Amino acid sequence: MPEPANIDHPLRLAAFEWLSKQTQIHGDVLSRELLAKGFIFRGERIPLVSPQGIFKPRILPEIPLTITTTPEGPYDDSFGPDDLLLYRYRGTDPNHRDNKGLRKAMMEGTPLIYFHGVVPGKYLAIWPVYIVGDIPDQLTFKVAADDSAYLTTSMTAPSEHAADTGADIRRAYITTAVRHRLHQRGFRERVLYAYREQCACCKLRHPELLDAAHIIEDRLPEGVPEVRNGISLCKLHHAAFDAYFLGIRPDYVIEIRKDVLDEEDGPMLIHGVKDLNNRKIILPSPATLSPDPELLERRYEEFRYF
Repeated sequence: MPEPANIDHPLRLAAFEWLSKQTQIHGDVLSRELLAKGFIFRGERIPLVSPQGIFKPRILPEIPLTITTTPEGPYDDSFGPDDLLLYRYRGTDPNHRDNKGLRKAMMEGTPLIYFHGVVPGKYLAIWPVYIVGDIPDQLTFKVAADDSAYLTTSMTAPSEHAADTGADIRRAYITTAVRHRLHQRGFRERVLYAYREQCACCKLRHPELLDAAHIIEDRLPEGVPEVRNGISLCKLHHAAFDAYFLGIRPDYVIEIRKDVLDEEDGPMLIHGVKDLNNRKIILPSPATLSPDPELLERRYEEFRYF
């Protein structure tokens, strides 16, 4: 068996490459089942998650490979005022072996993988990430994301890379972009999960063809990234909703614009849009996640002007 020193970097690179292939196939939100199965490295299966948030495969000597948060988990991870991710220690002992492992990752500039739970059983994969700060009195590490194009440099010359001011600026910028990505993808996955991964208008059940449509646009103050400001729609009905071909009343009934109802343009328009008139949308579960009637009323008033 190879010496541990010869395993760490090749294994991490193999993990990054495997994740890249999986996101090309499945998109950037991956199932826990897939991550738990992992990949084969030098004849040994390497899972990427475990019941603990800080995970080190048996084959690695000291430094963890992944850090994970779950929607229902006990750790309240967030972003600090500097826009860096705050990741909670495991437990309350700063010298727990997992916390010591992350501290060593910080000292050596070792890249990790971050899995952000967006809904139960699904995770947004972010890599590489680095431990860039330790706040013992808050039982918290600071985490920054980076561009994978710099992986070779950071893994072959960690001490030099860690002192690179340019790297700090780049990582701060990329981590801010990651925060926005988590915001957007989290909203989509929560909405689709609430609607049981189907279009609220036509019941289409292929997630690849579904969007989380905002009732009030997210660029507006009222356009909060909450399920009650979203509706799961297929791409056709999302486009129709955004273009005001269809409106949804506060009582959850669909209306098709009159000029569209009067138009003759083949079976797609008839069966894809016009047949929805006066039907009620499918509502999410639980009912408390149903679209906010006040937000629908505001949107419906805009629809009536068309």
